[in-house]
Amino acid sequence: MAEVKTNVMRILDSHKISYKTYSYVGTGAVNGEEVAQVLNQNPLQVFKTLVTVARSGQHYVFMIPVCKELDLKKAATAVGEKSIDMLKMRDLLSLTGYVHGGCSPIGMKKQFKTVADISAKNFDTIIFSAGRVGHQVEISPSDLEKIILISFYGLCLE
Repeated sequence: MAEVKTNVMRILDSHKISYKTYSYVGTGAVNGEEVAQVLNQNPLQVFKTLVTVARSGQHYVFMIPVCKELDLKKAATAVGEKSIDMLKMRDLLSLTGYVHGGCSPIGMKKQFKTVADISAKNFDTIIFSAGRVGHQVEISPSDLEKIILISFYGLCLE
């Protein structure tokens, strides 16, 4: 079977950034914690990509460990907004080009301000969606900064 090349992987290739790929196709894993488990990876090192909308109408992307919850107040503070809500799932594909479960901070239709939880800096590499359900990529936070405008902030509920 040929290796699946996602748009995220092609973008990483074009920037000459090395990455590791993971597939969990056919494992039955649905949520991020299950994905981390079937990949035998630390759930604090596997990140989910969350898309939000602020009261101002601006959209923001947040990356947090799959075993954590986004603190919406901290998220709003991180981007200088009064309040933020999760984007409705029905709006995700048209806004980002990605489906729920396959959303990556790399390769969205439009680049939104992206903030990753500061805990990403605790790891040499982090793992996140490769832009297709069932596929993940692993790169360093510093390489991620080379591709997208990203900042790091404490975002999670304690």
